[in-house]
Amino acid sequence: MHTVTANGATIPALGFGTFRMSGPDVLRMVPHILRLGYRHIDTAQIYGNEAEVGEGIAASGVSRADIFLTTKVWVENYRHDAFLHSVDESLRKLRTDYVDLLLLHWPNKAVPLAEQVAALNTVRAAGKVRHIGVSNFSTALMAEAIRLSDAPIVTNQIEYHPYLNQDVLLDAARGAGLSVTAYYAMADGKVFANPMLTEIASRHGRSVAQVVLRWIVQQGGLIALSKTVGEARAVDNLEIFDFTLPADDMAAIHALARPDARIVNPAGLAPAWD
Repeated sequence: MHTVTANGATIPALGFGTFRMSGPDVLRMVPHILRLGYRHIDTAQIYGNEAEVGEGIAASGVSRADIFLTTKVWVENYRHDAFLHSVDESLRKLRTDYVDLLLLHWPNKAVPLAEQVAALNTVRAAGKVRHIGVSNFSTALMAEAIRLSDAPIVTNQIEYHPYLNQDVLLDAARGAGLSVTAYYAMADGKVFANPMLTEIASRHGRSVAQVVLRWIVQQGGLIALSKTVGEARAVDNLEIFDFTLPADDMAAIHALARPDARIVNPAGLAPAWD
């Protein structure tokens, strides 16, 4: 598995996401993808499937030490004591005594960012978390989290796909030594109907999903989350490290971006985007 190094963390460049995956699907897919060779799993408190992720890892036969496991603290748990309690609960559900990466899931103005970041540092210092990061943070919030944190922030997990230009945030993250973890890479399925992506995929003898995932990881410093409930598709998504997209294809995919392409923008959670 190819990796991305950021502020002391070594993160597998392709992760398996579990957003909106039911418990039975998680129990079926997590052992399957680990046996295929995936080594990065992403979940969150609000997904409601941490327990199934933990059970799936235990059933896989793959050593916990070989797996990069990410979870995220939900915004309602950002007060210091609730934060610490929620992390302990996540560890119990995940059947582990640490996670490799813990993220603040969304901004929450009701709790000072300093308190949120201090809690991240507390659980890291306690050995319950190897690395810390943020998710759905703007460049301004990302910079503030970096300033407030004693430990390095290693990633910002954001929506990123061919239709959404994230150059401003990508440049800021790279400048600070962070990785960027891309979710919604398939733009909620929209990429599969794009004629140009279909043509590029056909020309390379690949699937559209493989092309999009390759486009992300090939940019450098980026991690792509893939999600599927299909065993065959999981195999397909993993096979992105044995080909390279030429510069003209990379540029053509970048050119698909448009101003109104953001999909995930929940009122009350989303920051002022860059």
